[in-house]
Amino acid sequence: MDTVLTLTALQVMKTFLFLFAVFFFLDPAKNAFFDEKCSRINGRCTESCLKNEELIALCQKNLKCCVTVQPCGRDKGDELDEDSGYNRTRG
Repeated sequence: MDTVLTLTALQVMKTFLFLFAVFFFLDPAKNAFFDEKCSRINGRCTESCLKNEELIALCQKNLKCCVTVQPCGRDKGDELDEDSGYNRTRG
């Protein structure tokens, strides 16, 4: 009976040690809900802006207020005038 208890305790200890190692080395997930908001809630305060973001202001604690840049697309009616290099809309 004692050997069964010892084996069970050893298995529990190994499992606990394995789970501790896995959770210790995992990166914590960042929840964007708790990030400080800026620029009328359109921006977020962070240490550095991402590639698709633009720095528009400064936040507290030396953080930057970053807003996602919206890509500008061309209309279907616009076509590039290759000779002059500007867009011309068909009328």
